[in-house]
Amino acid sequence: MTPDPRLFDAWARLPDYLGSHVLVSLTALALGLGVSLPLAIVSMRRPLLRGALLGAASVIQTIPGIALLALFYPLLLALAAASDNIFGASFSALGFLPSVLALALYSMLPVLRNTVTGLAGVDPRLREAARVVGMTPGQTLRDIELPQALPVIMAGIRTSAVWVIGTATLATPIGQTSLGNYIFAGLQTQNWVFVIFGCVAAAALALVIDQLLAQMERGVALRSRVRIWGGALGLVLVVLAALTPGYGATQGTYVVGTKSFTEQYVLGALIQQRLAANGLSSERRDGLGSAVLFKALTSGDVDVYVDYSGTIWANYMKHSEVQPRDIVLKDVGRWLKATYGVRMLGSLGFENAYALAMPRQKADALGINTIADLAAHSGEMTIGGDYEFFDRPEWKAIRSAYGLRFKDQRSMQATFMYQAAVNGDVDVVSAFSSDGQIAKYDLKVLTDPKQAIPPYDAIVLIGPGRATDTRLAAALKPLIGAIPVATMQEANLRASSTGASPNDVAGWLWDKIGKAGAKIKAAPNDMTD
Repeated sequence: MTPDPRLFDAWARLPDYLGSHVLVSLTALALGLGVSLPLAIVSMRRPLLRGALLGAASVIQTIPGIALLALFYPLLLALAAASDNIFGASFSALGFLPSVLALALYSMLPVLRNTVTGLAGVDPRLREAARVVGMTPGQTLRDIELPQALPVIMAGIRTSAVWVIGTATLATPIGQTSLGNYIFAGLQTQNWVFVIFGCVAAAALALVIDQLLAQMERGVALRSRVRIWGGALGLVLVVLAALTPGYGATQGTYVVGTKSFTEQYVLGALIQQRLAANGLSSERRDGLGSAVLFKALTSGDVDVYVDYSGTIWANYMKHSEVQPRDIVLKDVGRWLKATYGVRMLGSLGFENAYALAMPRQKADALGINTIADLAAHSGEMTIGGDYEFFDRPEWKAIRSAYGLRFKDQRSMQATFMYQAAVNGDVDVVSAFSSDGQIAKYDLKVLTDPKQAIPPYDAIVLIGPGRATDTRLAAALKPLIGAIPVATMQEANLRASSTGASPNDVAGWLWDKIGKAGAKIKAAPNDMTD
């Protein structure tokens, strides 16, 4: 039996993903402990402060981890801009720093609560005896209260460590490499080996750290220095083992960004391979949120990525009207250059537009060919969309243009939308026109006679810091106008259905367009030149 190549791929990525995960988790936990322990001790004799601290920590804990992580990026981005204006020095707001700060906040509640509980549970007679023998409050805290409360405090630290390690898997969308990279990429490409591998690795890391902390906790309770130092040494060894493979890793000269769906992973790998073929080193930031990625490009944290003309047109330029494809491309290119200094190298040659689709058999039975036809039946139907779709201006434009009123709408992982339509869980989905699963599941794409949906050419964007980089532009120029939509559909289907990795599919894609010599001229190139 031949081993699954996806498992080898997962093992190959483990040193990078695990090392980054341990580093961000350890830093966040250390910061959280460094803040929460002193605050808990200071608040012991200040009831109002204690109540405020526990209340604030509890509120933070109610915020979903992925939301807390995402909120820190725009905040730090603003602070970086202010620092640059005032002091002439900036810092990267993407990845490590927002992850550490968010996770540190997430770690504080169990430490605060257990420290307060442990100190409050110290026998009052011990405090009185300390006072009688003339010990100062500081000596009482150091020699009596903290040793008595330490087992309870250690239990809080254990809980905090497990929470931080688990939540760190959600840091991928803001650019922090972690074990979550397996999970996010696996969900989008239907690589269940990656999903399971990431979950098992994160759980194993949390269990190992928890057991080593438990050893130290038992050592404290039993006053056993052997257990305490044994647990501490184990922690040091785990951290060194996780981080050592990353010490020799080199940072890429260029940073390639991707959004969190299959096509983006393939195109990100394709760009990275083209750079490598031209002697340029690079690193990838995969699975970023759409808005996060655009801000990362304009702020210099990402150098190049593929976006879509309709996304820029509707979301950032705030246009509600729909213009012809060539006009949208020209206006988007000019606006990006004038507003942010971003260079639009050109269109890859295909569109990945939003479209409404439904199972062909059902659509034919109801005589639905267009979105206008759908409107008459929408009140009895359920529509499914990806996480962003129902909050995007495109959805508002479609709904307004055709008077759509669905019985229910459901947001879900984009990977599962098509299967949900086939299974009858939803009647209509917000499909992507270049997705190979449309053909796989025999879905019917409904035409848009009122042209409510703007054109969505896939466009290569280069950040302001690299806009005049001739080597970067030359390496990517062969991709411009070279990818037909049918070829991209096949590539997407390979990445999501055959078990091939995005890197393998990117290699196949380059071989395909190179052999075919495809050069689509439907879209003008390099609108900023």
